[in-house]
Parts: sequence; C-alpha cells; structure tokens
Amino acid sequence: MVKTVHLTQDQVQHFVNVTSKCDFDIDICYNRYVVDAKSFLGVYGLDFGKPLTVSYDGYNAEFEALLKEIAIAC
Repeated sequence: MVKTVHLTQDQVQHFVNVTSKCDFDIDICYNRYVVDAKSFLGVYGLDFGKPLTVSYDGYNAEFEALLKEIAIAC
C-alpha cells in the first residue's frame, strides 16, 4: 500500500518507534530518495516541507492509526 503523509520534525521519533514495531518492510520516500522508515537518521534526513510517500506491505493497527493522523487528503 502507498500513502502520502506530512511529517514534522517533532513527529519523527514517534513515527520511527511505531514503524519499528511492525514485522514488515516500510519505506518512506521523497522524489528519488528512499529510506527505511524504521531508521531515525534516514527519516530525519528527509525534507519535511514536502509530502512524503510511505510504501508498505502489511498490517499493524497502531501503524494504520498513525498514518490516519499524518495522512494528506488527496
């Protein structure tokens, strides 16, 4: 699944904590830059002023709830 989200610098630690609990791969990307969403430094290095794309292939209730909070309405 693919979702478009907006993260702030304050939300990065919580985002990484939630994604780290998931037993499936999660990528977050902006343009050509793709990083592991479970990596604090990788996520923190992205441009928070732009929409980010989260790609994943699994289900975790806490992760889905987080995505609903930070999702961008399209």
